[in-house]
Amino acid sequence: MTEVNASDTVGEAAGRGRVLAWGLWDWGSSAFQAVTLTFVFSVYLTDKVGDDLPGGTSASAWLGWSLAAAGLLVALTAPVCGQYFDAVGSRKRALATLTALTVVAMALMFFVHDDYRDLWLGLALLAFASAVFELAGVPYNAMLRQVSTPATVGRVSGFGWAMGYFGGIVLLLICYLGFLAGDGDTRGLLGIPTDQGLNVRLAIVLAAVWFAAFALPVLFAVPELPRTGADPGAEKAGVLGSYRVLWRDVRDLWVTDRHTVWFLLASAVFRDGLAGVFTFGAVLAVQVYGFADADVLLFGIAANVVAGAAAIAAGRFDDRLGPKRVIVASLVGMIACGLVLLVVSGTLMFWIFGLALTVFVGPAQASARSFLARLAPPGREGQLFGLYTTTGRAVSFLAPALFGLFVWVFGTDRAGIAGLLVVLTAGLLVLLPVRAPAEGARAA
Repeated sequence: MTEVNASDTVGEAAGRGRVLAWGLWDWGSSAFQAVTLTFVFSVYLTDKVGDDLPGGTSASAWLGWSLAAAGLLVALTAPVCGQYFDAVGSRKRALATLTALTVVAMALMFFVHDDYRDLWLGLALLAFASAVFELAGVPYNAMLRQVSTPATVGRVSGFGWAMGYFGGIVLLLICYLGFLAGDGDTRGLLGIPTDQGLNVRLAIVLAAVWFAAFALPVLFAVPELPRTGADPGAEKAGVLGSYRVLWRDVRDLWVTDRHTVWFLLASAVFRDGLAGVFTFGAVLAVQVYGFADADVLLFGIAANVVAGAAAIAAGRFDDRLGPKRVIVASLVGMIACGLVLLVVSGTLMFWIFGLALTVFVGPAQASARSFLARLAPPGREGQLFGLYTTTGRAVSFLAPALFGLFVWVFGTDRAGIAGLLVVLTAGLLVLLPVRAPAEGARAA
């Protein structure tokens, strides 16, 4: 493969059709993130498949350990994977392979019956799918530079995040109405039998087909990354040598552009706080603000719609004012709403200030991605987004730990909000000294 100048790859696939194709991968990926990992298959494993598991260890504990092992694998391999994809010019091929592995693992979940002996197959498939899915996010995020220009990277990033939010809502509603709603021996409008978990297993097969279908456009529309030579030696380093190249690059980055390193740390902290908002939001709604279980689902749908719409809207501010200002404003807004939630009560107050808080989640997530895309040296986006994934994994204990600590110390679930606010505030404080991307990297 002929090498090209790394800067020539920036914006080389920009165009509305290619942006849409790129965003459709986010739309399709919600089939794994929302349906498989969060709301349907993981719940099926713990509530049905493993409910009569012999021994003193619960299915939920095994699920946590399985996903922790997958997370460790991702943390250890994401940077060198991204580094290699960049170096050999295989970004699109890597995305295709990792997406296909995720889809196949999801399809194989059909064979996980409502029998505790199938729990191990289910855990293995879910852990494997979780690992390869997160690794797929490395070349996908790195493509942001290809499908946007310096003047549009914020809007494109926001569009991708919004597609993920909206795709998750649509597929969850399809699965719920078609396969899961109701009581008795058959469920959903399709009347699928519940025997051996058939309705859930078929819903996951639909999710696999959904992901595969919406992942295809980006593979046809966006050209493969040319080899650039931006990271000398990376393409021939081998497994162990890749870590030496990575250490060399991180050391050089610390010397030449310490702000990028600090941004990786800051974003890891505040992104964990953002994740904590969605992780514990449903618990707080029920335990503190008096929501009924059915109302939680409605609030979740509304929150995703609001976050997605806000991500699109904030993309224009990102391109005009810079991603740092969007992130800072979003974190300040979330902290302010959280402080109000600490003192108010009742479902109406949670609807108002809970939704107000989610307004800022999408913009913070989208602008964090565009911030790093602007900072990454051309041709090394995969390596930087690999580090982005790894640092996020390294601190992913913060929000759950502080939420639990504050609940335990103060003896009330409401105090967990303060724990989440501490994480968001810490991320904000680390971010403030970080230099924003150069003015020339965004629209005037």
